[in-house]
Amino acid sequence: MRVLLVEDDKKTAAFIVKGLKEAGYAVDHCSDGRNGFVTATAHDYDVLVVDLMLPLMDGMSLIRSVRQVKKDVGIIILSAKHSTEEKVKGLQCGADDYLTKPFAFSELNARIMALLRRKSNAGAEATTLSFHDLEIHLLTREVVRAGKRIELLPKEFSLLEYFVRNARRVVTRTMILEHIWDINFDPTTNIVDVLVCRLREKIDGSGTERLIHTVRGAGYVFKAEK
Repeated sequence: MRVLLVEDDKKTAAFIVKGLKEAGYAVDHCSDGRNGFVTATAHDYDVLVVDLMLPLMDGMSLIRSVRQVKKDVGIIILSAKHSTEEKVKGLQCGADDYLTKPFAFSELNARIMALLRRKSNAGAEATTLSFHDLEIHLLTREVVRAGKRIELLPKEFSLLEYFVRNARRVVTRTMILEHIWDINFDPTTNIVDVLVCRLREKIDGSGTERLIHTVRGAGYVFKAEK
């Protein structure tokens, strides 16, 4: 899914961006609070990871301002402030979680996944997404359809996860671009159609019911239909 990181420390930001991209997320980065607010409200993100001590606008002010516009986006505070008082303030200002520095990337990733599970109403313990005869194992990044394991590349996995989380809804090419790629994508590219074609060959190529359907003039819909 799509994550916005608002962090002014270049070394920390580079570490997080690299890790999130390797984990299959589309990631954008802002180095100050004011730009973070503009970016967070101008685009559709699943999770924001926000430092507290930011230039131009501090992290708590950023979170309060974002919450006035985006009620359901997941927000994780990432801060060197360890006190219980600071954690309480952070959660009260609108954050969903609070992670202190230094931290292990595996813990940050686990907390992001927990927010995504809550958002998709999959339950706090769910680590598998399923639809029809398809299963996606989020922790191991394994995909199984009708008992057969399917090998997917990172972007293919991200697209399939996005389809399953939005099953039976029409998703446009622009929506896919914004969720699977970062903010620098080219809106005129045909990369979405190419990726969908590759994924369709792997998911629907076994002769079972088709799951990925083209909606002419609109985009795609993920549903079980021959």
